[in-house]
Amino acid sequence: MNSPHQKPEYTQSRKADHIRICLEEDVQFHHVTSGLESYKFHHCCLPEINRDDIDISTTFLGKRLGAPLLISSMTGGTQQAAIINQRLAKVAQQYKIAMGVGSQRVAVEKPQVADTFAIRKYAPDVLLFANLGAVQLNYHYGLDECLRIIDILEADALILHINPLQECIQPNGDTNFRGLLDKIRSLCKQITVPVIAKEVGNGISATMAEKLLGAGVAAIDVAGAGGTSWAKVESERAENALQKRLGKTFADWGLPTAECITSIRAIYPNVPLVASGGLRDGLDVAKAIALGADIAGLAMPFLQAAVVSEAALYDLVKVLIAEISTVLFCTGNPTLNELQKTGSLRKITNN
Repeated sequence: MNSPHQKPEYTQSRKADHIRICLEEDVQFHHVTSGLESYKFHHCCLPEINRDDIDISTTFLGKRLGAPLLISSMTGGTQQAAIINQRLAKVAQQYKIAMGVGSQRVAVEKPQVADTFAIRKYAPDVLLFANLGAVQLNYHYGLDECLRIIDILEADALILHINPLQECIQPNGDTNFRGLLDKIRSLCKQITVPVIAKEVGNGISATMAEKLLGAGVAAIDVAGAGGTSWAKVESERAENALQKRLGKTFADWGLPTAECITSIRAIYPNVPLVASGGLRDGLDVAKAIALGADIAGLAMPFLQAAVVSEAALYDLVKVLIAEISTVLFCTGNPTLNELQKTGSLRKITNN
């Protein structure tokens, strides 16, 4: 079941490396931003609404959420990851926000670590996303493996993450992407839960979204550039000078998150759309929603809080909710739907 050149132990150690590197090293984009800083809300000095009446709930893939937030896919497969996932699941349950887990390939390769992903008991009412690298469909994975990881999580949907740049730089990366769209199409026809196509920080263009949606994908998570650079992360893990150089060369490669949102939404006004990639606070979330996203995913802020304590996660979500609500109040919009309709967000020009 493994790729010919990888062992389960290697996949598990990579998980631990990723957490450590993301927390300890400078792996953020430096020159490419999410693009959200190019937009500004038009302030309304007299909102004519009661802040207590503001409603930031929403629906995504048929499930009601207390806020338009997704705890983006991060980790699993190690004991530390198990603790992180449990804490994340508990806060997701408390605030009724969506959550994804890290790639579950390690749980297929090494079934004894599957319980590090088994968080449904901590989040019985939460919209949960299973996760697998799309490229694994070219490495002997198929419907059975996808159903297995969905069962582990008791997931509501399956994320197929698409990461060609990361695989190019990653030691022993899986780089055969030939014919993958047809494999995705076949899986979407057979599987019983919605499939979400997600990048890992380099963005999904409108052109690629069109192909993926045509193949049967139910939702898009743009995961644009501007946040964590997985080229940098893999450069830190490099086993030789070539890999390290590649990671540095392509450290700022990708499509800004804001560009991905607007270009996809212009063509597909109704497709379920997740904005992620470089979002760091509730103001970023509100901008992404105003640009057309349905919900917004954050990873690094949640990871940083999760390694501290469960209480730190609760504090983070309280702040995010307060920030989103403040945007609605100070733009005179009682709901997220109104925020999208009223045109309160404007692109900043230098003229």
